Amino acid sequence: MKASSILIMGTGALATLFAARLSAAGVGVTMLGTWPAGLDALRTEGARLVGADGVERAYPVRVIDDPAECRAARSALVLVKAWQTERTARQLACCLAEEGLALTLQNGLGNREILSENLGLGRVALGVTTTGATLLGPGLARLGGEGTLSLEAHPRLEAWEAMLRAAGFAVNVVANARSLLWGKLVVNAAINPLTALLRLPNGELLQRPTARILMGELAREAASVARAQGVDMPLEAAESAVEEVARRTAANRSSMLQDVLRGAPTEIDAICGAVVQAGETTGVPTPVNRLMWQLVRATEMSPAFFP
Repeated sequence: MKASSILIMGTGALATLFAARLSAAGVGVTMLGTWPAGLDALRTEGARLVGADGVERAYPVRVIDDPAECRAARSALVLVKAWQTERTARQLACCLAEEGLALTLQNGLGNREILSENLGLGRVALGVTTTGATLLGPGLARLGGEGTLSLEAHPRLEAWEAMLRAAGFAVNVVANARSLLWGKLVVNAAINPLTALLRLPNGELLQRPTARILMGELAREAASVARAQGVDMPLEAAESAVEEVARRTAANRSSMLQDVLRGAPTEIDAICGAVVQAGETTGVPTPVNRLMWQLVRATEMSPAFFP
């Protein structure tokens, strides 16, 4: 792949958003995925994005389903669901150039570690984004609100920074993204499972007293685990931060709710499940996160639950 090109792993909401913006900025975008409907739509209509103005625009992308078609890729953006990371890591091991770099912006814990096991630490970079997107249909996403794209410092990230800024993303380079990763995990653990189980947009959680209490308990548990692992995260700030995100993204459907509504597997293992497992290793009780983990997993094993 040429220097001004990028391989995007995934065809979901964020993958479509990043593909559209990068293509609009003149970057050559290749998307590798497995979802037939998504691949077909992207191939025939391009990456379509409904912007803040409500207007739908389409941008050309190259679409493939075989990693052999993108060998020697120098830049790969990983935007698949956490449960797909193992497969994606194996694909990248086949097609990422020796001097290439894979950047993960995924939800949950453990994605960088899985990628590094297959690619090596030097070929994996970590980032955290608060930009949201909703998948309206195959190859069609709606911007869910502008956010920040924080990248952990890496010697090969200079070209990435310029490319992402040119695509309209607010990029911030940090020395260590661990606290940001845990900060996003706290938000996801507090909001996503409740919206998925109750089938509510984010802001509605603030309007239901019991849901709001549960949201606060989930946030405090996750923040307690983070602190036990040496991550600076005040409990009060965690709860207020979660409520602020729910307020700011009031009309948004969380990614987990979107997964549940279309009958797809969720990222609950990498979110509440990860909080529970980290709590076990640090001796921090996480009963509410455990309950959410079990309940969401139970819905995934009950096809009749889905409309």
